[in-house]
Amino acid sequence: MNDRIEAIASKQDRTTAEYRALDAAHHLHPFSDMAALNRAGSRVIVKAEGVHLVDSDGRRMIDGMAGLWCVNVGYGRRELAEAAYRQMQELPFYNTFFKTTHPPVIELSALLAELAPAPFNRFFYCSSGSEANDTMLRVVHRYWAAAAKPQKKFVIARRNGYHGSTIAGGTLGGMDFMHEQMPSKVENIVHIDQPYWFGEGGDMTPEAFGLERARQLEAKILELGADQVAAFVGEPFQGAGGVIFPPPTYWPEIQRICRKYDVLLAADEVIGGFGRTGEWFAHQHFGFEPDIITLAKGLTSGYVPMGAVGLHDRVADVIVGNDEFSHGFTYSGHPVAAAVAVANLKLLRDERIVERVKHDTGPYFQQRLREALRAHPIVGEIAGAGLVAGIQLAQEPRTRKGFANGDEVGTLCRDFCFEGNLVMRASDDRMLLSPPLVISHAEIDELVAKARSAIDATARALGLS
Repeated sequence: MNDRIEAIASKQDRTTAEYRALDAAHHLHPFSDMAALNRAGSRVIVKAEGVHLVDSDGRRMIDGMAGLWCVNVGYGRRELAEAAYRQMQELPFYNTFFKTTHPPVIELSALLAELAPAPFNRFFYCSSGSEANDTMLRVVHRYWAAAAKPQKKFVIARRNGYHGSTIAGGTLGGMDFMHEQMPSKVENIVHIDQPYWFGEGGDMTPEAFGLERARQLEAKILELGADQVAAFVGEPFQGAGGVIFPPPTYWPEIQRICRKYDVLLAADEVIGGFGRTGEWFAHQHFGFEPDIITLAKGLTSGYVPMGAVGLHDRVADVIVGNDEFSHGFTYSGHPVAAAVAVANLKLLRDERIVERVKHDTGPYFQQRLREALRAHPIVGEIAGAGLVAGIQLAQEPRTRKGFANGDEVGTLCRDFCFEGNLVMRASDDRMLLSPPLVISHAEIDELVAKARSAIDATARALGLS
């Protein structure tokens, strides 16, 4: 056995050039211009520990994005690897179809019910956030059919929202560049405008703008007919769209409108869930109560794929009390994923990681970012809470004038980040940060210094320093 392990390890011990050549020849990357990527060569990450990554050339970098918004407990937690190993030995797989269950999914469901707000007591499982949002659509339509209102079929979402990359998730998301590549979109999904005050607020105050954008939901419901509208779905804060935090007037008004017209309210917690804002779920930070929540990423801290949908009792009771819900996946409630999720959630709970984000590292991170960048000549806004932030680059910060070539500016800044051994994401001309929740004060200082350096370099390159 040892000889076999050594042989496998030796096969993996390639040079960066060899890895890149194989990657270019055989691997299609998500959301990538493959021709350009293959010309430049992809980064090859070979190791990670805590909040740092190491590439195949030995360069050590700080991961300002927690992988892809997901590695909440940081890299290298043996507890999660051991949970997966133990479960693989005991029961590596069995499905939850055919009147069957298993201990890991039972324990996970009970633990989620303990950690989630009191009305959420039942959970359906899948393998990703995209599948969770697909499932949310199925739940919505099943709920209204069971409630004898099958004509309620329209689902309203937002432009520049992101709900995954399946056909259904991509249709829900209001990103035009994705819709252009999706001629077969899901029907009965419509969009209203996003609550992006910096870019679209004009002369309105943030508070007035929040109400105006929320009231677009009411106008759309009336346009379609309230008896035809099934649900509204939104991320509590927009993640991939730029870490856009809506004004404080927005979510209370959205909730009021949904309740007035008997429309289900779904919160996409795929990014915001499990401590990102300093609350267990981001909707708690914004003070509203959804009917459905979609989960993934921080559920397992990205160690294994898993997604889930949480149902408020008023929704779950209708679903459970009627005929078969004809929906599911081979890996719904996968025992290894469930075991890892349980171990991960216990770390977040028992080490009080979420509380530390709320009262310690989150406030410190937000303060340090603002101290470093508030007066920067190309920074117009810093939005966020806890350990998530969107840094708005702007040509004229005081007048909220963005860059005409915002996507190019964001890419330029992102490339300076890579050169400076920082992973910071760009969304048009907004720079995004979402580090692991276990980041220390010293590591926050390192992250902020490197972000400032990259933004300085961007300003110099644009002649605006």
